[in-house]
Amino acid sequence: MTRDHTTVWDSCLQTIRRNVNTQSFKTWFEPIRPVRLADEALTIQVPNKFFYEWLEEHYVHLLKTTIREELGSKGRLEYQIFMGRQAAMKKNNEDREKSSKKDAEPGFIAGSQIKNPFVIPGIKKLKIDSQLNSNYLFTNYIEGDCNRLARSAGQAIAKNPGGTAFNPLVIFGDVGLGKTHLAHAIGNEVLQQLPNKTVLYVSSEKFTNQIIQSIKNNAVNDFVNFYQLVDVLIVDDIQFLANKQKTQEIFFHIFNQLHQNGKQIILTSDRPPKDMNGMEERLLSRFKWGLSADVQAPDLETRIAILESKISKEGFNLPSDVIEFICYNIKSSIRELEGVLVSLVAQSSLNRREIDMDLTKRVIQNFVNQINKEITVDFIQELVAEHFNVPVEKLKGQTRKRSIVVARQLSMYLAKKMTDKSLKAIGENFGGRDHSTVIYSCTAVQNLLDTDAVFKDTVAELEKKIQLSLNG
Repeated sequence: MTRDHTTVWDSCLQTIRRNVNTQSFKTWFEPIRPVRLADEALTIQVPNKFFYEWLEEHYVHLLKTTIREELGSKGRLEYQIFMGRQAAMKKNNEDREKSSKKDAEPGFIAGSQIKNPFVIPGIKKLKIDSQLNSNYLFTNYIEGDCNRLARSAGQAIAKNPGGTAFNPLVIFGDVGLGKTHLAHAIGNEVLQQLPNKTVLYVSSEKFTNQIIQSIKNNAVNDFVNFYQLVDVLIVDDIQFLANKQKTQEIFFHIFNQLHQNGKQIILTSDRPPKDMNGMEERLLSRFKWGLSADVQAPDLETRIAILESKISKEGFNLPSDVIEFICYNIKSSIRELEGVLVSLVAQSSLNRREIDMDLTKRVIQNFVNQINKEITVDFIQELVAEHFNVPVEKLKGQTRKRSIVVARQLSMYLAKKMTDKSLKAIGENFGGRDHSTVIYSCTAVQNLLDTDAVFKDTVAELEKKIQLSLNG
């Protein structure tokens, strides 16, 4: 049967999906489009050069293996980088930027007729203050799977603001996951590397209040002209402009001017552009011109790294079991991790006692409604499935793929070892299997423990996580 580029790439995606986690697949492989298949070479289109470089750095072996499985030993992959609106406008943008720089020295207001909305009336201040928090840096922004795309894009922007495909950059995610930290880190890095650039951070609330004042003072033109002097504009919580028609109208004109002049725009939001209700369609379409990168809740290892970094910065020590206990129970927000740490230090100081597990448990109760006290088969299945990056349903299903079988057998082994459930009850939790299957699985796991040091470390790590949940 003749195969075209679409069917070959679809088949490749099936293999790739089995070998990367869900988030990585959505981020790095779903946006790819197959273009053509000729002479044992599959050409795929990627959104930009950064995307191509990331694939080559992190997934080249997987892609090479997959392509050769589909096209034979001589099969190869070729890339085509998408040339969108920005590339077509690049020369015009550069010309406009050169023209604008003749009128105003970067970092200063051109002429006293333009009022700085960040300056208190009566106080003369020509230089634009960035409004950045100097403590928010890339060096103390811990990287993990949860934020790698957004962080990498931010670093690329910091090296060449306005000159990448990520304009605008929309960083979105739930509250307390580090969006604001990352936005400030980008701005601070730009100032560090390119001190002549003008960077400005503003919350959407302050931006709206400034517009209200400019309307009252009949100074909207001054307001717009001021913002057009900025090289890197960072607007935090852009979703709060929803249903503010006049504010959106003015921001639309500022956005257009900055973008056309090759200036960088960075936005943060608690949701992706497609879910921003109450926002004008023309604004939403512009938000989608660049890159929308989500920041997710960090996994256990990343939470531990974040907490250890904060502890080190504050200059004190916490026992490792306390750190792990905190990070096991505080899962959804980095801000909550910081809150627990502050509370622990305060309680320790007020009560003149060391930070131990008993004190930690008391403080944690103020942040979580319930700490796991009973280990269940379901809990073990979820933990093992997360570790092996497989759906829980697969553990209960009939698939005989080796990675799934190992995860299933290990789940049965841990359930037998760490719960009081009978063999029959454990088997029922795995798609109605009988007790003999559970016995066989436990034996198979024990054999691996005796012969495979890496597997033994994996089991020890999972048992440690389960024990942490018992400490509640």
